[in-house]
Amino acid sequence: MGRVIGLTGGIASGKSLVSAYLRELGAQIIDADEIARRVVQPGGPVLREIVAEFGDAVLNADGTLNRKELGRIVFSDPAKLDRLNRIIHPQILAEIKMLLNKHRKSGSERIAVLDAPLLYEVGGEGLVDEVWVVDVDYPTQLKRLMRRDNLSEEDARRRIAAQIPLEEKVRRADRVIDNRSTPEDTRRQVRRLWEELHRRHRVESTSGK
Repeated sequence: MGRVIGLTGGIASGKSLVSAYLRELGAQIIDADEIARRVVQPGGPVLREIVAEFGDAVLNADGTLNRKELGRIVFSDPAKLDRLNRIIHPQILAEIKMLLNKHRKSGSERIAVLDAPLLYEVGGEGLVDEVWVVDVDYPTQLKRLMRRDNLSEEDARRRIAAQIPLEEKVRRADRVIDNRSTPEDTRRQVRRLWEELHRRHRVESTSGK
């Protein structure tokens, strides 16, 4: 099959929960956040460029990236966030392309899921066959983000505002998963979409598409 789903949503919308369900169902997960962590490892060119741009304050004592301090700097200044994105996004996108090409050429029947919170922001939707967006209402998203990352309301609002609005992502999606209710309800939606995807593939295979 070599088919690829792009899974995205707003920050703290519940995308990780959906990704975990898809893994349970047999999907191969390509985690953009994991790739982002790899590209900023000590000794690499990306981390050197980040330090050159934002200073040694963004490093921990052991030379690793201090994500909390970097976040404090860039989420309070859109211009700085843009500079950071220009440094890291091309590297993340290059690795994603490499992994997806490897998947497509493998001949595997397994479905791959590109789990990417910034799929639209980096223009990654063109790399996948369809996009699934995890949706949630703004008050719930805000509350979850504050609790998850121990942020003030002001800081949480800034981080949400730094992404494409969730309403826009929903409008552009091929499939939408509503994560406003219980985890069980979300799981049912994911399973239904997964089964529909396999049915569609069987029809396409039979018709020769």
